[in-house]
Amino acid sequence: MFILKDVDRSCRRLAAVWIKLWKFEKKNSLQYSSIYNIINEIICAVSGSRQNVIRYNHMEKSRHIITEQYTILQALERLDEVETKVLFVVRENKLCAAITDGDIRRAILKKVPLSALVDQIAHYNPYYIKVGEEKLGWKLLVEKKILAVPVVNEQFEIIRILEKENKKSETGISGETITVPVAIMAGGKGIRLHPYTKILPKALIPIADVPIVERIILSLEKRGCTEFHMIVNHKRNMIKAYFNDADSNHNICFWEEKKPLGTGGGLYLLKNSVKETFILTNCDILILDDIRKIMNYHKEKRNAVTIVCALQNFEIPYGVVSFLESGELSAFEEKPKMSFFTNTGYYILEPEIFRYIKEDEKMDMPDIIMRMKADNQKIGIYPISENSWMDMGQFDTMETMEMKLEEMGSELVL
Repeated sequence: MFILKDVDRSCRRLAAVWIKLWKFEKKNSLQYSSIYNIINEIICAVSGSRQNVIRYNHMEKSRHIITEQYTILQALERLDEVETKVLFVVRENKLCAAITDGDIRRAILKKVPLSALVDQIAHYNPYYIKVGEEKLGWKLLVEKKILAVPVVNEQFEIIRILEKENKKSETGISGETITVPVAIMAGGKGIRLHPYTKILPKALIPIADVPIVERIILSLEKRGCTEFHMIVNHKRNMIKAYFNDADSNHNICFWEEKKPLGTGGGLYLLKNSVKETFILTNCDILILDDIRKIMNYHKEKRNAVTIVCALQNFEIPYGVVSFLESGELSAFEEKPKMSFFTNTGYYILEPEIFRYIKEDEKMDMPDIIMRMKADNQKIGIYPISENSWMDMGQFDTMETMEMKLEEMGSELVL
């Protein structure tokens, strides 16, 4: 049943953008529907379509500890819950190994099954300190460049976890900054988000009161990025009007497609402006993984393209039957679960990519990448966990993204 809070949320979603756009109506000769028509359209869309959305809570430090019976997939899910991205493996309650997000990423790239147990990839000579030696622990964290170390008693039982405090810069973000250009694809019509996108371009739909594309820009500015290129088409004047507000201090260069050029063809417009490694992102996603690690991986592997791919777990809602050519049953599995990696729409690119796109050529990114691969360019994959990617391409994922961001609040670091 449609309830009042859905109307309230939907109206609030539009209000933040509406205020800015209103000031530019006469200046840009833009014509907008009345607020009442907007509300009516949204009510029609959201009525009866809402689903329960998971709320995310912070986990206690015991989440660092797993057993050897955990699968790689289960360990990956557990790593999402700990900031330091390291787990400690116990056998009969005694420390025996450690495993990091990097260990899992390397296992995935080597095609180790996610169903395999963690004992296949864990390190069985982990760092640790004894109770009473905590001062040595801080030195160990610094010298070995690790983020956490377990404190154990004489029986090697983990008493607590010693974690390295992340030092934050003036931007509020820990660690080194990145200063590469950023390209944002914002020309799509966002058909799956009608009727919102009948009024606003997808890039300007607010998520927790901030337009999604501005969230992307703000997060990367905190990382050190200052040069943004936005490729626009559908409702481009509205997008430009929003960022032309005197309150917007972002350094954005807008590039207008003369016609729809797919998810990649518009990159040709940047050919003479971007001469170094750059980030390409869709305008409707957020990546919660450490962008510095992705950038470093790209450089270490000397990739021409690095595709950020997120794990997806899907449960088939039916019993699946397999049978022989004779028609006899060979297997019967009730609601099997599938795991696969999907393209997030986030890439690290080298300027060589421009050689593979023609002017005014409509091309999607997969086609451009396969064209590069056929020419022996090195294409890499950077796997991330399911919870490290948020997509607002559909109503249910948009609401999930908003709820998660509201729960994370100021702790969100991209």
